Amino acid sequence: MKITEIYNDVINENLDYEFKAELNAENPMKWAKTIVGYANGNGGVMFVGVSNDGDAFGLTLDEIDKTKNLVARINDRNIFPHARVQYSMRSVDNKAEHFVLGVHVLQADSILRYREGDYNEKVFTKGDGNALPATPEEIIALAKRKYGVDNETTDIRYDEAKWTEYTDLCREYRDDSQAPTLKELQNEEIVSKDGYVKSGLIMFRDGYEGEDTLICCRLWRGKKKTGTVLDSDRFKGSLANVFRNTLKFIERNTKTGWRKTENGGRESIRSYPKDAIREALVNAMAHRDYSIAGTQIDVDIYCDRIEIVSPGSWLLPKGYEQYPLGAIPSIRRNTIISACLDVANLMERGGTGFQTMIESYEDCDETLQPVVSIYPGFLNLCLRDKLYDDNDQALESMSMSDSERILELLRVEGPKPVRELQEVTKYKSRSQFLTEVINPLLADGIVIREGNVKSPKSVIKLTSAGEKE
Repeated sequence: MKITEIYNDVINENLDYEFKAELNAENPMKWAKTIVGYANGNGGVMFVGVSNDGDAFGLTLDEIDKTKNLVARINDRNIFPHARVQYSMRSVDNKAEHFVLGVHVLQADSILRYREGDYNEKVFTKGDGNALPATPEEIIALAKRKYGVDNETTDIRYDEAKWTEYTDLCREYRDDSQAPTLKELQNEEIVSKDGYVKSGLIMFRDGYEGEDTLICCRLWRGKKKTGTVLDSDRFKGSLANVFRNTLKFIERNTKTGWRKTENGGRESIRSYPKDAIREALVNAMAHRDYSIAGTQIDVDIYCDRIEIVSPGSWLLPKGYEQYPLGAIPSIRRNTIISACLDVANLMERGGTGFQTMIESYEDCDETLQPVVSIYPGFLNLCLRDKLYDDNDQALESMSMSDSERILELLRVEGPKPVRELQEVTKYKSRSQFLTEVINPLLADGIVIREGNVKSPKSVIKLTSAGEKE
């Protein structure tokens, strides 16, 4: 009988399955390295009682008991930390006298080693049909995958002057509008007690040149990733700047419109709540797997939704849909990056980001609620456009000019600095933005400036005439 006849999904030996006729007690490393390799990878199954060609001849019940005892003994004596193992049995004959034993090895949370003596330890990784000793580079990559890439203490001392982009982000979002103190960063273990920064904070440093912070943004015509790209951009550098620039891209490529009220008036409404956009982007940055080289976060804007796709597997034991709405537990893949965002008041330790997104859609029916889709190796967080209407009956949204967009933003959110108004347009030059957009509105008496023109605290405010526009 072939193994495929009793395990339909098993075709041959590969990264997920390996066949063993028996487990040799005299040379346990020969098969124990497979257990270590599976535990250091994504898990797998070692079938005992199967030839290399996939012939399932099986073991007697007595042989199975001895095999399980052998695995338990070697796991206890030679594998550190111990592997998590489960077993299954399937009969290979009508009399149920012989069985294939499945040794199911679960993925480990830390790096497993096979130990022979006090000073002889080896790390194994699983190859296609075999397990091989890991190279130093593979061990480093494995450590990053297990522990995250952000929790190593570097030889770089913290100097606030080299983290101005991060401290500016903190001032923008913190309730006290202050940059974090060194003591605060040390209390959060972002900086060591002797002043050296953790690797996660390096990714927020001014002028950071790593490729791992890349976010690719695209605006598509229609509902599919085909046809014309109406706008696109790529942002990399410090995570603080990447965060800001991605928000600007989304802001300028999503609508602000209005809908009719019961009394015949109208109320302003955004396509996407600002809180939901911010929480979705923070979640992607905090939980992406930075150890996967050559990947990036993708932000795709369609006519009816935004999809934010980040590399990395789902860390929770159950799928997204199995948790009560707004009650997803918090597990942090990157503890230091998450702590940096927490200090900036962008992320809370209680894991309330999903709850915030849900609450920002509380006035919408279930079909518009945020959804997380889980795929092998990446997550897709989808936010629905609250203004989108196939029949274009209930909502009156429109393609606005830059001036109209700014006036609507001022109506919805009140006075704003010039910098924030410029961010919702495609203007790169501040002087051109002032000349072509703000100054004509000032001249027409539609808006006024409160505060000194050179002061960063001055804001643009609607006049009574502007309210009626």
